[in-house]
Amino acid sequence: MTYFNYNCLDAVSSEGFRAQKPYPWAHMRGTLTDEGWNKLRETLPDISQFERRVGVKRAYGQAPHNRGILHYREGMVCAEPWKEFIAELHGKAYDSFLRRMLGLKPDQRIILTMEWYYAWQGCSVSPHCDARRKLATHIFFFATDEDWPREWGGDILILDSEGRYKAHSAPSFDDLKVAASLDLRKNGSLLFQRTEHSWHGVRPLQSPQPDIYRKLFIVTVNIPTFQVFWRRVRGKDPDGFYIRATA
Repeated sequence: MTYFNYNCLDAVSSEGFRAQKPYPWAHMRGTLTDEGWNKLRETLPDISQFERRVGVKRAYGQAPHNRGILHYREGMVCAEPWKEFIAELHGKAYDSFLRRMLGLKPDQRIILTMEWYYAWQGCSVSPHCDARRKLATHIFFFATDEDWPREWGGDILILDSEGRYKAHSAPSFDDLKVAASLDLRKNGSLLFQRTEHSWHGVRPLQSPQPDIYRKLFIVTVNIPTFQVFWRRVRGKDPDGFYIRATA
């Protein structure tokens, strides 16, 4: 089966994307087919498979991004719908979509990495700009009103520094203007391009219990940099994880 709703992807204007302020982003509704989204939601990996990262120090004095991470590696065990979806992410149609949106030449190399992110009560994503090797990020949120009511938080904030902060700094939410607050639940997704001012974040989650999780799947579009090359020499992907699953 096909997971992407290509009518949705085809309808997104690349010119409108690149003209967005304060940096290129597109909030898409119905990104996946209804059947595909439901199959993926029903077969999400269990939190027991995740590495819990709490209190991990970040550069430039930024607050920790507490969450559980499951990094996709070639050959890892996952549900069949996820294997099919990841194969589609590596297909020609999605590659063409990314190249159109990001203004890439046909021969310009990109490397996709993927992770499931689960977050719980009190977790937040402090304002930050991504690493320079990350050309763009595509975020998918797998939740309904029943799974995750909007009042629990979790909107992704598009933040505007108005030119006052360098990417390698640590402004707070109060230091930045909220350009958009995006609700990605119910088959929404967000594609944004990394720039020197692509600030974004998520305020602390307000779910009533610590064992209720906000569940995202994130695709990162990486470009070859020296860091990426050096990690590859050591058998690692651009995110620093060994390329193949060990079990």
